[in-house]
Amino acid sequence: MSDELLTATGVRQAVSVVLPLVLEAEPDWPRGPLPFGPEGAPWDAERRGGYFAPGPARALYGGRWHRSVSVTEGPLTLVGLEVLRVATPKEPRRALGVLHFDVRGPGLLAVLRAIGRRPRALPDPLTGALDPAVLFAGVADTAPPRAPFALARPYTVAFLTPGERHTAVLRAEGRLPAAADGWLHALAARATERDNPPTPERLERVAAEAVRISADWSALVGRHGAAFLGHRSDSGDGDFYAFALELARTVHLDALLFGMVQRDHLDALGDELSTLFADSTGLARRVSALERHITVFRSTYWRRHQTVHGPADGLLRAFQTQHRLPELFADVLAEAADYGRIVQTRDNQQIAGALGVLTILGLPLGTALSVLQVLGDDDVGHLLIALGAACAATAAALTTRYGRLVLASLRSGPRP
Repeated sequence: MSDELLTATGVRQAVSVVLPLVLEAEPDWPRGPLPFGPEGAPWDAERRGGYFAPGPARALYGGRWHRSVSVTEGPLTLVGLEVLRVATPKEPRRALGVLHFDVRGPGLLAVLRAIGRRPRALPDPLTGALDPAVLFAGVADTAPPRAPFALARPYTVAFLTPGERHTAVLRAEGRLPAAADGWLHALAARATERDNPPTPERLERVAAEAVRISADWSALVGRHGAAFLGHRSDSGDGDFYAFALELARTVHLDALLFGMVQRDHLDALGDELSTLFADSTGLARRVSALERHITVFRSTYWRRHQTVHGPADGLLRAFQTQHRLPELFADVLAEAADYGRIVQTRDNQQIAGALGVLTILGLPLGTALSVLQVLGDDDVGHLLIALGAACAATAAALTTRYGRLVLASLRSGPRP
């Protein structure tokens, strides 16, 4: 089925490519996301922001720039590019770059395989005038990041609508043929059956994992790509699929971008956890900073309701499931709680030790001074004798098991 897709030509074919970037300077491009759609009702930040909760909306549109271009190279026509800042406490210059392409001619899957650098694929289409290093020159470094990042390689979001002859994906009497999910899986995975033969069990899971946006189209989210596929014949100009493509490039893509932002922040928290005991000093301060970062992440990026749009919410949850983000966040919370208990236990021990020292020092001295006061003795010599006796009693007390425990509790653990 995917071999047929290698040469199939959809009525509408598009792909958005998401890349990791490191900002060199703030772009002097227009602010906000690329506004697809008609001039009277563009999909700008204001319109898109109504589909997301305030926190995600700020994360998606507060630090975002776009540039409209028209560059054609081979089967690809670049229609615009975007930069989304994804600042973390340790990496304030981190960002995501998005390239939006229209795809001409047969072979959308062949283009996706080339972008994914599959064996025996076409040459990489992101070269020459479409080289990301050229397109983002002076704005961002496109070299693979050295620190943990959500994207190990380019993430693709493909869109394809069928014609009348593409019966393998068209609904017949209200039912989808089994081949439709095969096409959807191939586009999302950027792979043919020869590249990675799917098991029958995997194809059964695809049917359960697919997001049925409506009777007309479905989506599937994978680890390295997502795909949108139509299920009725596209009639061309004026068809609903023109609006569907706008949705796929705007609100639906933004939901996936927000999942990448979540993954990147969780990776940063995990990296912070892994280096927590690298230095023996300042542990309490660093644990407190980590807890603050977790609180900010939870309040901004991990609220229960991040989008009010059903399909976009389904896409976001599918991305979270593919990358196991709920489990990853649960591990971060559990490990941070363990470190917090370690610091609290150590602080309690040191407080108890300090109180023990005060007791050992104060009890003999207080007793000696009280005796002198009761006797009404104000002789300086007697006072010095009392102080000496108190010091001797203190030294003797420190040699006992209790005294040694007190001194050990003060020495234990790294200093805050």
